[in-house]
Amino acid sequence: MTGRTAGVPILRLGDVLVTGLLNELDDHSATAFTEELTERISADDARGVLIDVSRLELIDSFVARTLMELTTVARLLGARVIVAGMRPAVALTLVELGLQLTGVETALNAEQGMAALGWEQVAHVPGPSAPAALGDPGGSP
Repeated sequence: MTGRTAGVPILRLGDVLVTGLLNELDDHSATAFTEELTERISADDARGVLIDVSRLELIDSFVARTLMELTTVARLLGARVIVAGMRPAVALTLVELGLQLTGVETALNAEQGMAALGWEQVAHVPGPSAPAALGDPGGSP
């Protein structure tokens, strides 16, 4: 790595890395982000990556190309990349500009993206409190 940092958090959830792109991502930050994420995929032995783009209001050709290259590199490292949360206006702009995210898997939102990577949302069912599960703390007969 060149020492540059994109300032984009990359979280690890088991063997999946979760990150997101913001509007402030310029060309240099996009390159640094790609380097950071690629290194994390390798170092963490990640099998999946979710990139949330729901905060992006636009994607230019450089960012689109960066996402395609990142997906290709991730696949070579054994990880599956899903881009989640693309706004309809962003999708329309990509189509109007003739930009294709070839090889990039997408999901409507982060939850669907995580499900595609094998994560399930489990409803929390409140169970008995710890003292009740251990017996009556009052010592009654």
